[in-house]
Amino acid sequence: MSGTLSNYIVLSGLLFAIGFFGVLLRKNTLVIYMCLELMLVASTIALVAFSRFNGTLDGDVFVFFILTVAAAEVAVGLAIIVALFRKRQTIQVEQLNALKN
Repeated sequence: MSGTLSNYIVLSGLLFAIGFFGVLLRKNTLVIYMCLELMLVASTIALVAFSRFNGTLDGDVFVFFILTVAAAEVAVGLAIIVALFRKRQTIQVEQLNALKN
């Protein structure tokens, strides 16, 4: 089952838009983090689609590096969220707006 380039780009754009509006509208830190990851996946879908339709492996190589960096980002991001929860007993963005205490 194969689609056209425009189908993949529309899918990538929709996923990116969902992630973008999730970051803007959500209040939970974990949900915001998941929306950021969704935006990253959307960009990798676009890179792979362009790579496949151009007949090169450039996009696939970029996706490999993006996923490697994303794995490290997940570890660091979740550690920060756990540390914030232990310190403040909440992960709601409105209650995490001050840096003191």
